[in-house]
Amino acid sequence: MAMSTPLIFDRKILRARRERAAPGLPEHDFLFRHAAADVAERLAGINRRFARVLELGGRGGVFFDIWRPDVPPELTVSTDLSLAMARRAAARGIPAAAADEEHLPFAEGAFDLVVSILSLHAVNDLPGALIQIRRALKPDGLFVGVFFGPETLGELRESLLTAETACEGGASPRVAPFVDVRELGNLLTRAGLALPVADSERITVRYPSALQLLRDIRGMGEANVLHDRQRKPMRRETLFRMCAEYEAKYAEQDGRLPASFELVHAAGWAPHESQQTPLKPGSATARLAEALNARQRQP
Repeated sequence: MAMSTPLIFDRKILRARRERAAPGLPEHDFLFRHAAADVAERLAGINRRFARVLELGGRGGVFFDIWRPDVPPELTVSTDLSLAMARRAAARGIPAAAADEEHLPFAEGAFDLVVSILSLHAVNDLPGALIQIRRALKPDGLFVGVFFGPETLGELRESLLTAETACEGGASPRVAPFVDVRELGNLLTRAGLALPVADSERITVRYPSALQLLRDIRGMGEANVLHDRQRKPMRRETLFRMCAEYEAKYAEQDGRLPASFELVHAAGWAPHESQQTPLKPGSATARLAEALNARQRQP
């Protein structure tokens, strides 16, 4: 990571939170499995064998649990910032390593396919991480990633803002900035990936209470890791006010509370002379499922 890169995320705390989440992750991994299943389905439409495959931020090999190609790869490697998450993969026979997406330890051109399922949203230098991914790909190798989009947890953000303003006189940083689908296509191009495409989907999960949503977020290892976050625990008054605001603004007729998650899917290829000429700038917003010749999965 470049010295001038601003510190947005506290990667040490992120690692610690994933370490704590690892033992109970199967109870909270529904979003990761949904995204992994979508990627696996899209890859099924590509008439190519991927012999050497890297999973970044694997959380125990979630993608390899789901992806079943017709011709198995020669090598699969699952990595995670958390050693405990990597050990979950190794325990199931998946070669695994603890590795930081900001400092990838792989040789240039080592993989045919690199997959990232909801892990790159918390790197401080996303363009730099994408450049490292491109370098780890063989020519004409494919990167496929899923990112949290800006609409993620909009209801929770609004409720927290209202509660903290009322109870504490102002709001502290609590929810990470997420990448926009249009911005992501440009970032792939800047990283040197060819033929970039991106699209997004919105998933709504309904909870019996806001507290249950917070438990899921912690169980995923996705609690607040912003560098400038408030270090003190949330005051009980603020927590209860947030729950009340969430229920008052968003409760459905049956009393359940919706929580929105925007998943941004993106893909790009390591340059190769055999590839078609890229389209004009701005075309990266094409539907990813169409670009990969795969039918789109309905949420």
